[in-house]
Amino acid sequence: MRIIEKMESNVRGYVRSFPTVFKTAKGARLTDASGVEYLDFFAGAGTLNYGHNNDKVTAALIEHLQNDGIVHGLDMATSAKTTFMQKFKDVILTPRNLEYKMQFTGPTGTNSVETALKLARMIKGRSNIVAFTNGFHGLTMGSLAVTGNSFYRDEAHISRSNVSFMPYENYYGDDIDTLRIFRRHLSDPSSGLDTPAAVILETIQAEGGIHVASPEWLKGLEEICREFDILLIIDDIQVGNGRSGDFFSFEESGITPDMVTLSKSIGGGLPLALLLFRPELDQWKPGEHTGTFRGNNLAFVASTQTLSYWENDDLSKAVKYKSQVIRERLEKISSELNGYETDVRGRGMIFGFEFKEPGFAAEVSMKCFEKGLIIELAGAEDQVVKFLPPLTIAEEDLQEGINIFEEAVKELVQEKENHLREEF
Repeated sequence: MRIIEKMESNVRGYVRSFPTVFKTAKGARLTDASGVEYLDFFAGAGTLNYGHNNDKVTAALIEHLQNDGIVHGLDMATSAKTTFMQKFKDVILTPRNLEYKMQFTGPTGTNSVETALKLARMIKGRSNIVAFTNGFHGLTMGSLAVTGNSFYRDEAHISRSNVSFMPYENYYGDDIDTLRIFRRHLSDPSSGLDTPAAVILETIQAEGGIHVASPEWLKGLEEICREFDILLIIDDIQVGNGRSGDFFSFEESGITPDMVTLSKSIGGGLPLALLLFRPELDQWKPGEHTGTFRGNNLAFVASTQTLSYWENDDLSKAVKYKSQVIRERLEKISSELNGYETDVRGRGMIFGFEFKEPGFAAEVSMKCFEKGLIIELAGAEDQVVKFLPPLTIAEEDLQEGINIFEEAVKELVQEKENHLREEF
């Protein structure tokens, strides 16, 4: 770790939470250089939905490289690219009756978001974008402007112009209809809200604290967008690719977004980002929005393999089953924490366990790491422990990880109770 502390910038983050040198990984487990094994409930912040070193992916990548397959090709046509596109169309789009064009952007999620915002503004001839409270969409300037967390929104590196924030579902509690607020602002010419080119949102706010939008709320939002001629952008970068139980997180609601941003697990563990949009929105001039790494051929090879999981509904059923396992276990743990205000939220295989006591979630994450579980935090104040295991995790590993979490929580509670007794 000395070379990390000496040479790497202070901006480093996750290495502070998990201070060890990892050497190997397989499935849902990581092993450090000392041979200590950890269960992974972090999965590369949603990049490793299909696990570390997936056998199908590894074999395909080795074969591609040994056959001198194209590694870098800008946006030229390659066998890897055309195979991926055909597979995506056949396995993902056609069965869902979705007709989208594909644009390969720079290699990370924020590149896809930036592209969506730029295209929406160009099409509608309006500059304003509506984002939602607690949303997270990336840390480049456009994406950051539609990200809510004040930790990232320093005046030195953000352009605040042309973005308006509206309240997400249940932001004020269950008894206030936030869509009514949005509609009222759009209808009132003196509200100060300029009609936006687009709205952008996550159906499950991951970094924002695992806030889940209901199908009814999403349908209502889509109706507003259609009524006021606003493009609807769904950011499915972290909660897409099967994380919700369906390939796209919006499938359950029955809505059809105008644009969908994808990254993280779409690359099978390698950098890849793309934007899906309705064909009539493809109004770019050739070369108008480019990038050196707009299409990673190794990621195309990897993704083609992971898309095979969606040729039937086995994985979807498994995710929904394991979702119920996670929910029942976490709700039971929550009910047994007398004197602690907690909340359990989630859908599919992304769940949050919120501790209202400041700093307690961070202590839990640290204690879990000491016990061999990697699990991160979410929420504006890092008050939520975020469960994000690989979708392919075995049930016994899933149960083991939750057991570690439960032990960590109960040990910390006991330590606090002992400390209070000593004081009195």
